[in-house]
Amino acid sequence: MFQGIWLALLGVLAASNLIIAKKPDAAQLIGKIAPYQGWIGAVSAVWGVFGILGCVSHVGWMGSSLALYWLSWLADSVLLTCLGLLLGVGVFKSFIKSEAAHAKLDKLIARLAPYQGKLGLIAIALGGWMTIAAVMFRVG
Repeated sequence: MFQGIWLALLGVLAASNLIIAKKPDAAQLIGKIAPYQGWIGAVSAVWGVFGILGCVSHVGWMGSSLALYWLSWLADSVLLTCLGLLLGVGVFKSFIKSEAAHAKLDKLIARLAPYQGKLGLIAIALGGWMTIAAVMFRVG
């Protein structure tokens, strides 16, 4: 359940420009968490990678009643990784000293950046679903 809430929060940060354009009064609330978006992103990216590994280790759920939850978990983990990289790139660069790694990270971010708003909106919706699914399937 916490993973769904975290994903929705990450989605709000990623889609903040789209949200504020539709609801200008949301700017104040988003502004309170925006200073932490680098660290939220970095933690999310790492958490997403571990989530993907967890999905791989639980691939047997695909043949059970938990198949829908497994697919949701995988999508959640991929979104955590992608949005986490987008929002946490500055934090990652502060720890990585290799110029080659910086170049690869910049290339990856350049490919993901055009989709940030859409991925953020999808993350909000999927985060809501993951919160509900955790209760429905009594998982996490």
